[in-house]
Amino acid sequence: MNPLGTGDPLRLGPYRLTGVLGAGGMGQVYLGRDSEGRIAAVKVLRPELAHDPQMAQRFLREAHAAQAVTGDGVARVLAARTEGGRPWIATEFLAGPTLDQAVERYGALAEPTVRALGAALVRTLHDIHGAGLVHRDLKPSNIVLTSRGPRIIDFGIARPEHGLTLTTTGQTVATPGYAAPEQVLGRRTGPAGDVFSLGVVLAYAAGGRPVYEGGHVAAVQYQVVHGEPELGSVPGALRALVEPCLAKDPTGRPGLDWIGPALAPPRGADRAWRSGPLAQDIARREADARRMAALPGDRPAPSRRRLIGTLAAGGAVLAAGGGGVAWWLLRGDDAEAGRRPWEAEPLARYDEGTAPSPLWGPVDVGSVGAAEARMTAPLPVRDVVVASAEGGRLRAYDVRTGRPRWTSRAAGLTGRTLAVADDTVLAVDGKGVLHALNAQDGKGRWKAAAADAATLLAVDDKAVYAVTRGGELRAVALTSHKPLWTVRSSVRTSEKSPAAAAADGHLVICGDDGRVVALDTARGKALWGPARHGTTALAPAVADGTVYLGGRSLTALTLSTGERKWAQPSGGGRGWGAPVVAEDVVYAVDGTDLSARRTDDGTDAWTLTFASEDSPQDAPVIAGNSVWAGAGQAGSRGVAAVDTRGGRLAWPYSQGTEGRWALSAAGNRVFMLHNGTLTALPVF
Repeated sequence: MNPLGTGDPLRLGPYRLTGVLGAGGMGQVYLGRDSEGRIAAVKVLRPELAHDPQMAQRFLREAHAAQAVTGDGVARVLAARTEGGRPWIATEFLAGPTLDQAVERYGALAEPTVRALGAALVRTLHDIHGAGLVHRDLKPSNIVLTSRGPRIIDFGIARPEHGLTLTTTGQTVATPGYAAPEQVLGRRTGPAGDVFSLGVVLAYAAGGRPVYEGGHVAAVQYQVVHGEPELGSVPGALRALVEPCLAKDPTGRPGLDWIGPALAPPRGADRAWRSGPLAQDIARREADARRMAALPGDRPAPSRRRLIGTLAAGGAVLAAGGGGVAWWLLRGDDAEAGRRPWEAEPLARYDEGTAPSPLWGPVDVGSVGAAEARMTAPLPVRDVVVASAEGGRLRAYDVRTGRPRWTSRAAGLTGRTLAVADDTVLAVDGKGVLHALNAQDGKGRWKAAAADAATLLAVDDKAVYAVTRGGELRAVALTSHKPLWTVRSSVRTSEKSPAAAAADGHLVICGDDGRVVALDTARGKALWGPARHGTTALAPAVADGTVYLGGRSLTALTLSTGERKWAQPSGGGRGWGAPVVAEDVVYAVDGTDLSARRTDDGTDAWTLTFASEDSPQDAPVIAGNSVWAGAGQAGSRGVAAVDTRGGRLAWPYSQGTEGRWALSAAGNRVFMLHNGTLTALPVF
């Protein structure tokens, strides 16, 4: 959520507006609260469109479409009118995770729960079709799970069978992979189109993954129109129900009157909304919504900055029906604070050349092998930082105090760890089993023996990517915990030096021999490369559609094609180290120099000679206004903190012993692993 800006209304009807929740093709959505404390999402037509009478009429038709559906399965429209020449719509809040968020967090739903979900959606679609409408955008993110059951939101492109679409010209209608073939082809879409979407949604809920996938939108649409759905992860009994819904010909799909009885959820199947982890999630989010509504309306409310900070911090999803918007509220007791309470206060000033005292540490991380401890950087996850411990276990330390919080029961864990969704730690053991641990207590969430992983490469919002014990590349789904694909690697990889990044549907890997290749994360297909950029594995950095590589030159490539944008040759020695990118600047070590280069053309912003001998090729660490890098061979001379605002050395830091340093940063702290000890330093 963002603060109100110049030109944003302060009040519409009974609603005082406190922030901007988001924007769509036709309007902007604000958080509103009336004098009795009731909160709503208020969607306003864009100023550049409001002067068009036809566009204004179509905008209000969205509200009328939602108002025409009177059942309990949709979000209510609270008001719709024109004020000051600008039409607006206010809709109720729905507190709870959307279906896609629930599946991503808790995995595929049990068959009884899928049947209960389907039965509720069938009832709501009956109400929508009974009002003479077709929803046309039924998908997991438009289904909110509440304590009263699933609710369908977003009537932004709903329409009567002979009416006009409610989207602006040129805007993509519906969602690839969920829209019916006839809708993809631009043909008339009737109730059978919603039946197709229903089938895809139920298959996703039951199998934990989309049934139509591809490397880009056109590929997904082609699969919908010409390909076959991937239903291998859907249980057999549900598959027999889903398959008829996915017929290419709309006349071949069953009606809702057949689907409802065929679902036949067993008694108590809807208890998933009332008990268990998902229900607890729903209850927590509903409590957040009640706290928002309970803020007094007759006396001054919290400041706009404080409220916006609270809403921006992340936690519970609230969905607004009719306007089709989802956003986040802070979860738990820190809702009043409007901040991340575990973050440290940055230094207001520092004495140049003199390192500040550590926030805590050095803390002994245990009798873990020194080589392993040095090789694996500590992993910050919210309010803990995770490091290797004795016996191949992981141990988490409180970021505020350095005190141990938990030690994993899982042992024999090796190599790199990764964090998922700010609450899960991923690691592999010596038998190739992939472990997912709860970041708050270290308990196992799930395991995937089929990963057969030697080391982890990267993770995104759909999968974790690994090198198998046989040297192949494998993607394992975060929802189903099953392999998505396995391919031979065209570059030489090692569990001792994983160097990869996943972003924007691409997995970029730098092999031990310095050759780089990019794969499509959906299928594992090579998109470009391999091409040699150095002589060793250096982690790539990806930002804004560009991949940055160290090696013989510091190089920027277009992520989608691998075409070179610019390259800056090394000044000598071993070449450029691994880069890191922040705020349109790429930072990397070149021998004895730490350099800041502009991302658009590679020109020098500043260069600082910070060491007397070649330094490690690890990526520097960015924190606040500082960039940190190990100095000397293998970092034996300690660590240098450099002010990014001018390229000045802020201070050197050393513990008086030689040995490599592994660095990471989060929450205004830099974490340093050195000779089996862990230390946290402040930033500025």
